[in-house]
Amino acid sequence: MRFLARREYSCVELQGKLLPYAQEGEDLDAVLDDLVTRGWLSDARATTQLVHAKRSRFGTQRIAYELRQKGIPQNLINEALPELKESELDTAREVWQRKFGILARDAKERGKQIRFLQSRGFSMDIIFKVLNLS
Repeated sequence: MRFLARREYSCVELQGKLLPYAQEGEDLDAVLDDLVTRGWLSDARATTQLVHAKRSRFGTQRIAYELRQKGIPQNLINEALPELKESELDTAREVWQRKFGILARDAKERGKQIRFLQSRGFSMDIIFKVLNLS
């Protein structure tokens, strides 16, 4: 309960946290199923929370990767992606503006800006639009 009081967890993520504390013969899956049944544990809420927390700093690819790392089912990830893609260009512009603010003057600086935006999980077509390369 202490873990769930702090933030939302996916079922897989909470199972990984609780596994070291499980005693021999305890049914951890039954405990997790009970938490889901009571509404205290939800992959959908964990997805919503992570998307909301990361959407202003990261692109769709990076957020989808982090969701997969946390054990979120693919169908929930697929439901969250269209909403993220709608605002991805605006997010990329804001992230770029905070970090750089001016267009690159040479190829070295342009490469630096492209690599930065890629590391934040933005697709190349979004990066090209932000940097006016398309």
